[in-house]
Amino acid sequence: MLKSLISAFLMYSRIPMPQVKWKEENRRYALGWFPLIGAVIGGLLLLWRMFCTRFQCGQMLFAAVAVLLPVLITGGIHLDGFCDVTDARASYADKEKRLKIMSDPHIGSFAVIRVCLYLILQTALFTQISDIRNTTVIACGYVLSRAFSGLSAVTFRCAKKNGTLQDFVKPSHRSVTVGMVSVFAAAAFAVMIYAGYAQGCAALGSAVLCFLYYRYIAYKDFGGTTGDLCGWFLQLSEIAMLAAAVLTGILTEGLT
Repeated sequence: MLKSLISAFLMYSRIPMPQVKWKEENRRYALGWFPLIGAVIGGLLLLWRMFCTRFQCGQMLFAAVAVLLPVLITGGIHLDGFCDVTDARASYADKEKRLKIMSDPHIGSFAVIRVCLYLILQTALFTQISDIRNTTVIACGYVLSRAFSGLSAVTFRCAKKNGTLQDFVKPSHRSVTVGMVSVFAAAAFAVMIYAGYAQGCAALGSAVLCFLYYRYIAYKDFGGTTGDLCGWFLQLSEIAMLAAAVLTGILTEGLT
């Protein structure tokens, strides 16, 4: 369990960890621990919100650092997947060609355009998060997105027989992994509801819709999921949860 935890952090974060051997038994439960990386991001976001409140930092500064935090912790691995999938889908090629495009290390113009728009929108949405309760909802979203991503990895059909995702899926203990990510998801949702019922429900609803959309796109356009698609979904669900929480907050305040 401990070596699987370390393997998850070594693969999906840039947080310094002890080195473990790259062998299957050390990755058996790695996907189950994946949501903990989201907990680290969420915890840092909460600390940053408290710092900004204490020292009266501007909302634009808060938003810029809030967008930067996940990239610093993960090294941008999920944004890379978002870009790869964007380029592949924009090609309108067949499934085999799309998978080849995702494997290409070069970035296309469609990916550049959409990732810029993504980051602009994400920054704008974060400027609307000014209190600790809403920040808590968003922070838990980082756990929830990774729980769903890990769940898809071990339950969806894989589009390729080999790859980074398969290095974690093949040796994984699936029933234990599903149980682990389910516990993390339930805990994240419980905290979201406690922090803000309406925003928490809206965020969960948007994450579930993104999950269903992700499965549809993965099977239809690629024949199954890949590591890049898991990253694409993660980014999509996180901005959807952020938008849902912000819009719900605006509507709630407007009605009262």
